Amino acid sequence: MDLLVNTTPCMFLRIYVTELKQHDGKLLYEWILEEAKAIGIPGGSAFRAIAGYGRHGRLHEETFFELSPDLPVEVEFVASEKEILQLLELLEKEKMGLFYIKSAAESGLAGGV
Repeated sequence: MDLLVNTTPCMFLRIYVTELKQHDGKLLYEWILEEAKAIGIPGGSAFRAIAGYGRHGRLHEETFFELSPDLPVEVEFVASEKEILQLLELLEKEKMGLFYIKSAAESGLAGGV
């Protein structure tokens, strides 16, 4: 079975934000997803962590007694290099100062026609 049939070169972008951070009156991860959709990025997802820490070293974790945690959220996209660069340029223009990881990737359908 040849898994390399019908694959497409692309970029994988992962952006890290905190759950409660806002931009233009919206949760930041929602704002990023909406802007990516407007650019034409075909899909994106946001994943909420159960625990994590960032460059400031502060541990964020959900506990039973914590009613409004500010946990890390990972926002991911797989798209063309042009689309990913457009999104990163927008984030730069908005002076977001967000940590991200960008890497070359390959996408395809497993078991599809």
